[in-house]
Amino acid sequence: MSPLALAVRDSSTMLRRNLLHARRYPSLTLNLLLTPVVLLLLFVYVFGDVMSAGMGGDPDRTRYVAYLVPGILLMTIGGTVVGTAVSVAGDMAEGIMARFRTMAIHRGSILIGHVIGSVLQSLASVVLVGLVAVAIGFRSTGATALEWLAAFGLLALVAFALTWIAVGMGMVSPNVEAASNNALPLIVLPFISSAFVPIDAMPGWFQPVAEYQPFTPAIETLRGLLLGTEIGNNGWLAIAWCVALSALGYLWSKATFDREPK
Repeated sequence: MSPLALAVRDSSTMLRRNLLHARRYPSLTLNLLLTPVVLLLLFVYVFGDVMSAGMGGDPDRTRYVAYLVPGILLMTIGGTVVGTAVSVAGDMAEGIMARFRTMAIHRGSILIGHVIGSVLQSLASVVLVGLVAVAIGFRSTGATALEWLAAFGLLALVAFALTWIAVGMGMVSPNVEAASNNALPLIVLPFISSAFVPIDAMPGWFQPVAEYQPFTPAIETLRGLLLGTEIGNNGWLAIAWCVALSALGYLWSKATFDREPK
C-alpha cells in the first residue's frame, strides 16, 4: 500500500473513532452548541428592540437579527472547537496518543482525524444554529448561490483554522480542565469583535482591539456575502488570518506531537 493510501485509510479510521466518541458523549457538544443559541435568543428577544432602534432599524428588530446572525455563526465555531481541545487533552492524559504511536499506523492520521472530525462537527453546529436563526426571522438579502457557497466556504476555512489552534491547545494542556480554560479565548474573542455592535459604536480606545483580531474580518465578510454590505479588504484579511492560524496551529501541534516519546 502506498504512503498516501495508508495515510487516507488511517485518517478515515481516526475520523470514525472521533465521530463515534462525540456520539457516545454528546453532553459536551450539546453544552457548547447551546451557548450560541441562548445568546442568539437573548440578544434578539431581550435586547433586540433597543439595538434595532439604535441602529435605525424597524421596531420589530429584524435589522438587528440580520446584523447579529453572522457573528453568532462564527461564535458557534469558536465554541465547538473547544470540545476538540478537551478531546485531544483527554487522549494525551489517558495515554491514548502514546498507545497509537506504538501501532503500525500513519502518525499524522492521529491529528488529522481530530481536525476533520472537528470541522464536520463545527459545520453541523453552524447549520443547526442557522436553522434557529431562520426560525426567528433571519433572512439573507439577495445573496446568490455563489455567495452562499462562498459564505459556507469561509465558515469551513475558519473552522479548519480554529481547529488546528484548538488541537495545539489540547496537546499542551496537562488535563481536560486546563484545555477548556486554555481554549477560552476562542469563545471570548467574538464578544470583543463586531459580532454584537458596530465597531464605530465602541469607545475609541477599544476600537483597535475589536478591529485588529481574526473574528471581525470574517464576520464582516460573512455579512457582506449574506446581507450585501460592503466587504472591502475584510475578505482578504479573513483569508489571511485563516491561513496564518492554520499554519501556526499545524506547526505548533506537530512540534508538540513530535516531542512526545515515540
